Amino acid sequence: MIKKIICVLSLLWFITANSQVVISELDTDTPGTDDMEFVELKTDVPNFSLDGYVLVFFNGSATASDANKSYYVIDLDGLQSDINGNLLLGSANVSPVPAYILPNSVIQNGADGIGLYLGNASDFPDETLATQTNLVDALVYGTSDPDATALMALLGVSSQIDENLNSLGTTQSIQRKTDGTYEVKAPTPGVNNDGSGFDFNGLLITTSAAEFNEGQSFTITFTLETASLSNLTIDFSLENGTFNDSDFTGDTSVTIPAGQLSAVVTIQLVDDNLDEGDEVLKIHVSDLPFGYIRLNDNIERYVIDNDFTVSAWGTPLNPTYGIVSSTAPAGYYDSLEGKSGDQLKQAMQDIIADPSVVHAQNYGDIEFMLKEADQNPLNSNQVWLMYVEQGRGKYKFQSTASNTGSWNREHIFPQSRGGFTDGTDSVADGIDIWQTTNADDIDAGHGDGHHIRAEDGPENSSRNNRDYGEDYNGPAGNQGSWHGDVARSLFYMAVRYNALSLVTGNPADTTLHQMGDLTYLLDWNHSDPSDDFEMHRNNVIYVWQKNRNPFIDHPELADYIWGIHAGEAWFSNLSAPEVTRNKIVLYPNPSNGNISVYGIQDGTIEIFDMTGSKLLEKSLDSTDNSISMQLSSGIYLAKISSGGISQTQKLIIR
Repeated sequence: MIKKIICVLSLLWFITANSQVVISELDTDTPGTDDMEFVELKTDVPNFSLDGYVLVFFNGSATASDANKSYYVIDLDGLQSDINGNLLLGSANVSPVPAYILPNSVIQNGADGIGLYLGNASDFPDETLATQTNLVDALVYGTSDPDATALMALLGVSSQIDENLNSLGTTQSIQRKTDGTYEVKAPTPGVNNDGSGFDFNGLLITTSAAEFNEGQSFTITFTLETASLSNLTIDFSLENGTFNDSDFTGDTSVTIPAGQLSAVVTIQLVDDNLDEGDEVLKIHVSDLPFGYIRLNDNIERYVIDNDFTVSAWGTPLNPTYGIVSSTAPAGYYDSLEGKSGDQLKQAMQDIIADPSVVHAQNYGDIEFMLKEADQNPLNSNQVWLMYVEQGRGKYKFQSTASNTGSWNREHIFPQSRGGFTDGTDSVADGIDIWQTTNADDIDAGHGDGHHIRAEDGPENSSRNNRDYGEDYNGPAGNQGSWHGDVARSLFYMAVRYNALSLVTGNPADTTLHQMGDLTYLLDWNHSDPSDDFEMHRNNVIYVWQKNRNPFIDHPELADYIWGIHAGEAWFSNLSAPEVTRNKIVLYPNPSNGNISVYGIQDGTIEIFDMTGSKLLEKSLDSTDNSISMQLSSGIYLAKISSGGISQTQKLIIR
């Protein structure tokens, strides 16, 4: 008996020690958003432990500094293949659910490579040169790319496999055949490439909707691919972050009866009086009995909180003035007094780029900075999207390759033209972690909140890196409530960073460190004056970065640097009346003929053409400050009179 046990143990050791592990399938380029990428390993014995193995991803670029070096590593300790000998590693949207979840878009399109090694992740620090030492298997692949010959040589691979071989693009994967060669066909994650092996019964989770209001009920349906031969009890949870068992009632266990395909459970969301913000619940199924597999899991659904606060100030579409005060310390701008031209500009830079004071935050922190700085005044659970002029839930921050319906971070001075692409870390580390900075630190522009705004994902992509004015004036139908905001952001950037400048006209989109059109920006600074929304965000960013945007606190400074007062000495006391005058606002301007007048309780408005002929006159009061005009496209003058004081402003009719 002892001899028999020893023989069995020896046989198991021999099988384990000599078991082959190969890269069985790879899908790097998936439809639309690259959120269904995966790599699958195959062992020639079932339930094989991958302890002591590591999977390494390599760049295949021929010219980049990171060519043929590692960019991502997965330590496979603690993972094992299934009864069919498969181990699936992939994005959260891959079905069935992978044993190891990869971040979306982490697997690069070709030409690149993957190596399976004996070892640990620590053996392959970032940008480790590809090697054959301890290499078990390797695959070099492309997506209609030239061969990565240098990487092939380093990994000992004789051919590069093209995932787009069948001209079907993102719908195909690379699959190893039993003879060791490869073919390209429809993906087969979680099953043998040839269709053989044990057939699992898949469980699919669906819900009655993707978004629910607090106090609403919803259903979760659990459906099998084939009817179960016996009762199947499914335990699941909903907790995620701040969403916990106090936020819902209902069973978190459900049974699919023998012979049935599905079961449904109803969850009631609790309507409390707490302003918790919009939350995300996550449906997670506990381990299933042998023979069953999860087709999806960790399903996120949104719970919209009906408890939120409304700010005292207005949105950029309905601006208010004078409600939010600047939090600039006393004397913050004293050094600007009496200076002009380059001396004035330098004095501003000495304040906002002072290396002994100013903090450089990283790009990851911007998400959290914007959730406060760009908060929608009408709903504290939303951010205000600048170009599209609407609110959107804070929870909809873009976290995948798809930007539809989400919001992300818009660099007003584009990254590519500013020269600060990836200049700071994309992982948030909080307000208390920061770097020192100075006027030559152009990389700090990557995470400078004074020129980064919350924006609709697709509109951010549409703007791309275009200049403002004739080149880009926002989406169709927008009212230009953001014009002055972008002007003052660019004014700030041109003073804060030595490398950056603003020019008249539109330089080529590839021009580094320059932005236009200065003529439009100066005009926008007047037609859309600094309001309470901007002052609030200036105050918030000051808390993070310890610097302010001077052109929000004193918009007229732009005219002393680039505009009609260029070369004149600036004095804050002399500029105050101009700031006061700017509190009377025509909005929108430019207009299609319908405008409102803000900043006066009662008075009159007169409209003149450019020859001085009066075209219209109307009385204004606190209950009626709107005016409708049937005017041809062009430039007009609007004279607003109140309390014996008159002010004339330019009015543009589209």
